Amino acid sequence: MAGLNVYSVLVVLFLTCGVVMATKENDQIIKENNCESKMGLPCVLEAFTSIFNTGSISNKCCGELFALEKVCHSALVKRTLENPVFKDLNPATIIAKSIQTWNNCLVLIDSPSLSA
Repeated sequence: MAGLNVYSVLVVLFLTCGVVMATKENDQIIKENNCESKMGLPCVLEAFTSIFNTGSISNKCCGELFALEKVCHSALVKRTLENPVFKDLNPATIIAKSIQTWNNCLVLIDSPSLSA
């Protein structure tokens, strides 16, 4: 029985350390890449709504999202998910919407009709 308690404590410790490490890793990525200053507020709100709610993202904001780069985009989404305000959201759904938003922007940016 004592072995089970030790095991339980180790599992909780491992999971807690993993979350702390993920938080520090995202914060480090965001700081090192100066992620928080690469998009204007209107486009940040548009991208946020597209990922965390329901909405679309304009061509202009897709351009700013790409200037942000995927590493910053991912780190910012993951850090937002760590905020207790968003604890009721399903992380897998949000990550999927984040990828979908990125891919939709990729199609918009690469569209020949937009570059003409």
